[in-house]
Amino acid sequence: MKKLPGSSGCYVCGRENPVSLKLEFYARADGEVVSEFELPEQYAGYPGMIHGGNIVAILDETAGRALTTDEPNRFMVTNELKVRYLHPVPTNTKLTVVGTKVKQRGRIGVAHSEIIDASGQALAVCDAYFVDVTEDLTAGMDLEETGWKVYPDE
Repeated sequence: MKKLPGSSGCYVCGRENPVSLKLEFYARADGEVVSEFELPEQYAGYPGMIHGGNIVAILDETAGRALTTDEPNRFMVTNELKVRYLHPVPTNTKLTVVGTKVKQRGRIGVAHSEIIDASGQALAVCDAYFVDVTEDLTAGMDLEETGWKVYPDE
């Protein structure tokens, strides 16, 4: 698996953000994006269950990354999300999120992501639509200076 870039300040993957979920993402040979994670109780909504906002943030980030595995410095923003919460997503439990590119045409992409438990059961799923960030927003940006880079495994 190939490790994908992360960010210094992102809420989902930010290495220097003290409240970040600190997920690390990897691209599989088949193009899927995966991250294994375990969130502590501080990210709960109800006791023992990850807050739905954190769940959707993880699903959104993973789906977006599934569209850019071939171009990790390509940036896309979310246009629309459809999230289904199938089962409670527990805190303090090893979980996996998987993202898959569904289709991509021009500046628009569609992806799917899901959080699964150790038994392979899907706990939450997402269908997501993205659009490329326009070049005028990223022109002249030094990505490494912004904290966007591949961070070594800890």
